[in-house]
Amino acid sequence: MKIKDITFIIIFISAILSCTGTGKLSDQEDGDTVSLKYAQLVNAVKYKDYTIIDIKNPWHEGKNLRRYVLVPASKKLPASLPDDGIIIRTPVKRTLITTSVHCSLLKELQRENTIAGVCDIQYINLPWIKEWHKEGKIKDCGSTLSPTIENIIEMNPDAILLSPFQNNGGYGRVESLGVPIIEAADYMETSALGRAEWMKIYGMFWETENIADTLFANVEKEYHRLKDIAAKQTNNPSIMLDTQTGSVWYIPGGSSTIGKVIADAGIRYAYSDVNKNGSLALSYEKVLDSFSEADIWMLKYNSPYDMTLSSLAAENNGCNNFNAYKKSNVYACNTAVSTYYEETPFHPERLLKEHIIIAFPHLNLGDTKYFKKLK
Repeated sequence: MKIKDITFIIIFISAILSCTGTGKLSDQEDGDTVSLKYAQLVNAVKYKDYTIIDIKNPWHEGKNLRRYVLVPASKKLPASLPDDGIIIRTPVKRTLITTSVHCSLLKELQRENTIAGVCDIQYINLPWIKEWHKEGKIKDCGSTLSPTIENIIEMNPDAILLSPFQNNGGYGRVESLGVPIIEAADYMETSALGRAEWMKIYGMFWETENIADTLFANVEKEYHRLKDIAAKQTNNPSIMLDTQTGSVWYIPGGSSTIGKVIADAGIRYAYSDVNKNGSLALSYEKVLDSFSEADIWMLKYNSPYDMTLSSLAAENNGCNNFNAYKKSNVYACNTAVSTYYEETPFHPERLLKEHIIIAFPHLNLGDTKYFKKLK
């Protein structure tokens, strides 16, 4: 190789390094990875002037849904930032929240005043949200699947929090607004504490990390305390879940969040060994074969009226074939009035306690909050 060729290569490599920015490379080398014990779908690295948060794609291993670059609004925008991230100035101050559970979480993080709008308000069982809407403090932005764009533009949010789903093909007109979309993939975590740990991530967006850390530490401690109590019990009862929808009965897989809560509660579950995060679509005959002798039946429903054993039987033929029904050991949660969906995702210790109270009443752990025994 000629000397002039070598000289050209050196100059070419130097030019590439110059364009890349040595300062950015140095910053990334000095980054501190945020320690997460349970969450698998998110990663956060703190640098001197910004924080990078990667939301992993739950449906495509090795790929990301989004990368966010959080830069405090109190600081000037750094000269060197990653090229592939969505820049969000923190703390987020005006937000459109499309999920009731994140409304509850923001209240616990003491940032409920940043909620400027919500979707599906008719399904949010939080009195303060409904009151703020009446007072004009919070806009109703319609359905999550088809939000009212005019209201979103009028509220002028600096972020929109949405739950992603597989093959959604983007967010349509909402995405075209140019407002940063925070993809709340926490619901796809495969452990109860994994999802709850996302409160630390949201704490970074809203700059309430200390509150989030303390809150999660309390959740984790209580969850393990209750799990240890359940582990010491004998004569463990068995459980069946939910009800038939049309011709299909959807049953959670053993690797789902609820499947693992059941296991941690010391309750036997016919599908505990089925390594599936989502639900299994089963026929009535298959459910009967698997759960006819189950000791406990727990289900959720949405109705303006309280369910009874009689109304359950009227809606579900064949109830008399299940041991739990014959023994009147059926517990139901009416999500039309309960705060089950608002509270339990980030407080799995409450859901765990609920199951332990039902499974082992002799422990005298108190009364259930979400599930009530049918009369």
